[in-house]
Amino acid sequence: MTMEQTIAVALLLPVGGAALVALSRRLANLREAISIATAVALFAAVASLYPAVQNGASPSLRLFEMFPGLAIAFRIEPFGLLFALIASSLWIVSSIYSVGYLRGNDERHQTRFYVCFALALASTIGVAFSANLLTLFLFYELLTLATYPLVTHHGDEEARRGGRTYLGLLLFTSTALLLPAVVAVWLIAGTLDFVPGGILSGKVGSAGATVLLVLFMFGIGKAALMPFHRWLPAAMVAPTPVSALLHAVAVVKAGVFTVVKVVVYTFGLGATTADFQWVPYVSGFTIIAASIVALRADNLKRRLAYSTVSQLSYIVLAVTLLTPLSVIGAALHVAAHAFGKITLFFAAGAVYTAAHKTEVSQLDGVGRRMPWTFAAFGVASLSMIGLPPTVGLLSKWYMVAGAYQAQHWLALAVIVVSTLLNAAYFLPIVYRAFFRSPAAGEPAHGEAPFTMVAALVVTAAATVLLFFFNDVAMTLARGLVRG
Repeated sequence: MTMEQTIAVALLLPVGGAALVALSRRLANLREAISIATAVALFAAVASLYPAVQNGASPSLRLFEMFPGLAIAFRIEPFGLLFALIASSLWIVSSIYSVGYLRGNDERHQTRFYVCFALALASTIGVAFSANLLTLFLFYELLTLATYPLVTHHGDEEARRGGRTYLGLLLFTSTALLLPAVVAVWLIAGTLDFVPGGILSGKVGSAGATVLLVLFMFGIGKAALMPFHRWLPAAMVAPTPVSALLHAVAVVKAGVFTVVKVVVYTFGLGATTADFQWVPYVSGFTIIAASIVALRADNLKRRLAYSTVSQLSYIVLAVTLLTPLSVIGAALHVAAHAFGKITLFFAAGAVYTAAHKTEVSQLDGVGRRMPWTFAAFGVASLSMIGLPPTVGLLSKWYMVAGAYQAQHWLALAVIVVSTLLNAAYFLPIVYRAFFRSPAAGEPAHGEAPFTMVAALVVTAAATVLLFFFNDVAMTLARGLVRG
């Protein structure tokens, strides 16, 4: 199979899987087996591209011209491949986890769930492999539409209200801000291709670059910069596997992925730092403010949601410092946050399924009855804080080194202060679970279904293994800097 054919297979596999899942809706075991098998096949297809990219190749696939000179096209570059590897690998464990969650909670519309999940992954791969801003924008929008039925899965008024906020904010930011920015780049540069070194260099003045940057940073609503972040906590009405998809696998990662691609391949790392000087202030405020909200939140999923808002802005902050070390740190944090945050949401879902608890204040002693779940939660918390031996330390180390390299003391202070806040809102959960006694008359319960526990243990283990065995991630992250 040629590289071009492999790209086409990777794009079409989730769509084909979604069709097969729909056809097998009356056979639950077959439906779930197809979902898992499709996820495994997708990961294999994406992973097969790594040797070529490692050796400096950029496999590409051009479909057709949507407008004169503007084609729907795909090109595999290191950061895009890293994102695709993360998304496809986590789809496997998410599918396994979903089997236990959906059955354990007797969820309705399970077939629709698996179909939309697969379509969301197809859109994510399209984002990851996009060769230009037009292709990325189209798949970015398809991702929003594919995940809307997942957000509103429960179908009640709360779900519909959360879905309206989700869809409204994401479509508003993308059409009112991101699309005009894309059109402006086309008019200024004459191309929308992702090119190492950027396509705007020498073609736009400082004022123009600043306006474009404002449109991009706030138009990429999935990156959740304040004040366009409310869609993310609103989407917590969805089932936990959907929350994991939103926060770790696809949606928010598509947001920060787009930010990194725009900075590196549209503006270029050689861009004037003065044009970017306002971004660290906005992202720094988002980091600290979201951390404070998380610290005060008693609802576990809300705490995790605002943690995500904060962690995403680490990536925005790091890449806009424009130093090689900070950009590598931003790329690595995409992976570190993905594996850590999906573990935390998996654990929250396991607690809801086994113990029917949703608040942090209800977790006293729960870790004694669910030791595997809360051991995994503890490991993932260490990664979010940035402590060894987890991959979160690796990404934060590069971000701190990049901030020092740029002599950006505000960024350095934000990272340090927010790290302390991370510890303040994660570690008490682990303490409550293991070191406080359960409430009197607490009903007996054990761990969640095996598939759920197995999935969260695997992702927790990955946060540790990636600290020691990070050659692939490091190679692809450094490739982003090399172009």
